[in-house]
Amino acid sequence: MVRRHNRLLVAFHVGADAVLGLIAFLLAYLLRFETGLISVTRGTPPIEQYLNVLPFVALIVPLGFHFQGLYRLRRGRSRIDDFFNVLVGSIFAVVLGVVATLFYQAYYATQAQREVGAFEVSRIVWGLFLVINITFGYLSRKFIREALERRWMAGIGLRRILIAGAGDLARVVADRILEHRELGYQIVGFVDDKAGGDHLGYRGLPLLGSLADAADVVMNEKVDELYVALPLEEHMKLLDLVESTSREGVDVKVVPDLLQFIALRARLENLDGVPVINLNDVPLQGVSAFIKRVLDIVISAAALAAMAVPGLLISWLIKRSSPGPVFFAQDRMGLDGKQFTVYKFRTMPTDAEHDTGPIWAEENDTRATKVGAFLRRHDLDEWPQFWNVLVGDMSIVGPRPERPFFVEQFKHRIPQYMLRHKVKAGITGWAQVNGWRGNTSLEKRIEYDLYYIENWSVTLDIKIMWLTLIRVRNPNRVRA
Repeated sequence: MVRRHNRLLVAFHVGADAVLGLIAFLLAYLLRFETGLISVTRGTPPIEQYLNVLPFVALIVPLGFHFQGLYRLRRGRSRIDDFFNVLVGSIFAVVLGVVATLFYQAYYATQAQREVGAFEVSRIVWGLFLVINITFGYLSRKFIREALERRWMAGIGLRRILIAGAGDLARVVADRILEHRELGYQIVGFVDDKAGGDHLGYRGLPLLGSLADAADVVMNEKVDELYVALPLEEHMKLLDLVESTSREGVDVKVVPDLLQFIALRARLENLDGVPVINLNDVPLQGVSAFIKRVLDIVISAAALAAMAVPGLLISWLIKRSSPGPVFFAQDRMGLDGKQFTVYKFRTMPTDAEHDTGPIWAEENDTRATKVGAFLRRHDLDEWPQFWNVLVGDMSIVGPRPERPFFVEQFKHRIPQYMLRHKVKAGITGWAQVNGWRGNTSLEKRIEYDLYYIENWSVTLDIKIMWLTLIRVRNPNRVRA
């Protein structure tokens, strides 16, 4: 729930920054040309000339803030950090705006538009816009921060923290968190192997078990984040601890005790002067997630529209081939370990798993109907999943969603298996286009899925879509 609220807050920030940027730009025009505060020597340009630039402004402000990391929500970020990030992001946005408008006017504007300077913006207007946008951007974050802090102080929307360790380092972490309740953290307790029977833990926080009990504590206490604050001599236990708790999808952060630790996509954070390493940081956040969602909506809507008529024919053939519904619905696990219902065209009889129970489908599966075999051979049965993409359960590109029955098995067998649920599941993915589909090596699939998560970019998504279309896959292609 907390993560869903974070995504909604990021979307709100993006929309608010775009709207406030538009208002700031229009105010800059009014201050320059309509108030008389600044003398006008070369005439007043029509407001329509500046309205032409508004679409650029709506894009450059969120883009500038994105490059400054303002959409990567961190509760420990100070107001000073917010101000300087807004400052640099706004400067970057102005530079982008100047370049974009000049480029557009030079190469894309009509001859008539170029003659009247339809996209020219006064340098003074850009300067006023910079000042106003910095003010708006900072104040909007200040008001939102204060509203959130009031909620957190009231005990609403808290992130539940478990600390691994109960020694001096762990107590420093606990002190910092308890001293900054406005950050919205709630410590549920400690787990440690060397607590000496002190069940009171520290500052009234309970000792909930040993390090071996951490996974159970995470599940029972509904922990959101695990802070690993072990002394140097106990770091040999770190890998087992991370592996056992990551099965539950919890965020793991390591507080270094003279620790030289390099993790996949690790990011250093600051907790009131205490360095904290976030082991599970991923690039698909903020504006990146917004861009990916826009692409998903556009492509899935187009795909569903293109499939409307062929879909009717396929539905008719399925109904003729065997009794039962046209669509096959099945529970899968997606973002943050949440279950959703995935849809496909039905390719098997309705009682296909009656005798066997849940099993993986294979190439040339004898249970498939004739129509179903054709649909599976050409991946046409997957087409209804574009509806899952459109409604937000899935993405076009991402790790393939697995059935909860198998997830429960794999998360205990495959290290870091649950990290693949840090992003939305996809219709196709990096593992699939590299030949690791269906009943192939789980370890290799996870390896490719984690590579995708750690190295996500729009370019990589487009590359995977292209490879999917031209079917550059393993010759022994099996089902995902």
